[in-house]
Amino acid sequence: SSFKTLKHTVSPKEKENAKSETIDDAIAASELLKKDSRIDAENVFVIGHSMGAMLAPRIDAEGGQFKGLILMAGSPRTLEEIMMGQNEAVLSQTKGLVHWIVEKQIAKLTKQFEGLYEMSDAQAKAVKMGNGVTLYYFKEMGEHQASDYLMELEKPILILQGEKDFQATVKDDYSQYQRLLEGKDNVTFHLYEGLNHAFVKSISDDIMKAKQEYKPRRDVDARVIEDIAMWIKGSSK
Repeated sequence: SSFKTLKHTVSPKEKENAKSETIDDAIAASELLKKDSRIDAENVFVIGHSMGAMLAPRIDAEGGQFKGLILMAGSPRTLEEIMMGQNEAVLSQTKGLVHWIVEKQIAKLTKQFEGLYEMSDAQAKAVKMGNGVTLYYFKEMGEHQASDYLMELEKPILILQGEKDFQATVKDDYSQYQRLLEGKDNVTFHLYEGLNHAFVKSISDDIMKAKQEYKPRRDVDARVIEDIAMWIKGSSK
């Protein structure tokens, strides 16, 4: 899952939370762009995909200060809610031994996440989740939810979703964005029929076939590129 811990090689300190792993670097990149004489510093936008879309509002608030935000296949839910939801989706598609293994995994995660926000930072850091990440990663990220930032934003926001996405789903994520931001005239939504999490034509909407879904090399649908370009043009001044 692209919502799970990023797998690139980073130090334990960088993996401690989303800020040290991703947000600080993204803010530094925005500052670098704005200092470049070839760039219009007043019209720099941020595009976030999947977990990047979840973090983009925070990146903007903590120093990015972008002209607008483009959120692709993101979610206003917490990281742990998404992980649990994906595991439940897998459970519904399995039988026998695999079903039993997934049930055990869900039970373990449920127990680990219980009382997450009542824990101290030290307690959360003591629980290892794998890939060098502790429970504190989830706690710190959940204390800075995308939904809180998005509700306050008045700058242009573009939210894009593939209809066949089984990681960030229309039902659990895109629809929640729509409910959360209903009536805000600074927000534009685009739902793409037949596209998956990577915004390419879906082969299957079965989460159990994720490897087959993402293995073939394909280009992002031209409609998505065109819509992003036109929206940026219309949102720039």
